[in-house]
Amino acid sequence: MTDDHVQRFLIGDVEVLRIVEWRGPHVPVAELVPGCGPEVWAAHEAQLVPDHREAGGDRAVVALQTWVLRTGGRTVLVDTGVGNGRERPGSPFFHQRQGDFPGRLERAGIRPEDVDVVVNTHLHADHVGWNTRDADGEWVPSFPRARYLFPAADDHHFGPAGGYAGGARPMDRLVYEDSVAPVHRAGQARLWQDTHRIDEHLVLEAAPGHTPGSSVLRVESRGERAVFVGDLLHSPVQILRPECSSCFCLDPEEAARTRRRVLERAAEERALVVPAHFGGAGAVEVRAAGSGFGLHRWAV
Repeated sequence: MTDDHVQRFLIGDVEVLRIVEWRGPHVPVAELVPGCGPEVWAAHEAQLVPDHREAGGDRAVVALQTWVLRTGGRTVLVDTGVGNGRERPGSPFFHQRQGDFPGRLERAGIRPEDVDVVVNTHLHADHVGWNTRDADGEWVPSFPRARYLFPAADDHHFGPAGGYAGGARPMDRLVYEDSVAPVHRAGQARLWQDTHRIDEHLVLEAAPGHTPGSSVLRVESRGERAVFVGDLLHSPVQILRPECSSCFCLDPEEAARTRRRVLERAAEERALVVPAHFGGAGAVEVRAAGSGFGLHRWAV
């Protein structure tokens, strides 16, 4: 059975599946990447419309999705989307969503008990939602055998030790309490900092700026490389203009420095760049081009 919400490709011996929870036009591009002027979007319209900016409109086309990696007999999930039935006041797009993400995983051949590792590149609401499920009014881990890898800096910042991100947004407390804290209580959480090796092919590295604990996942197998960059990139315009951070970055200047560093290495190593939210093709090879980078080849 085919499912147009699932795509597959290989990085050496590592199989990658893209499981899309939702895809479509979202916020206006000027709001999403406020430092990127309309002239940039216009200059690169052929590369951005309709996959990354809606045709005839001003909204960015984005996706909520999970990347599944099969490596060495393990099944690894990278980010878990928004989830169902969540209280997300102030975020209508995330509030009380209902979708068939578990069904899409199942149709791709992934049962909850098959998942060995869950990676949250950071702890924003749209990256941790399916960490847990509602079991008779109680949030419990969705993947009963999995080890969940949380960046320690984000766990501190968004958790009670950091005052739930300083209490600036009520949603941060709700996200932590329904999607992160239950994993801790179940004994399935592991905090890491700086770097963390999952296996011979997969390594997590700190990439701060978007959040204090934002991270990237590097994949290398049989000479092929990829880097899963989470929210370092929300739109391809940030590859063309890496100095432009998204409106969601907590430290835009640090995010820009980190973005350039990660893209420079990706260009040097010919690594496939795999962001969390690109709405069209979900991954791209980049090359150095002037003061920024060029979009060399799209994949999946």
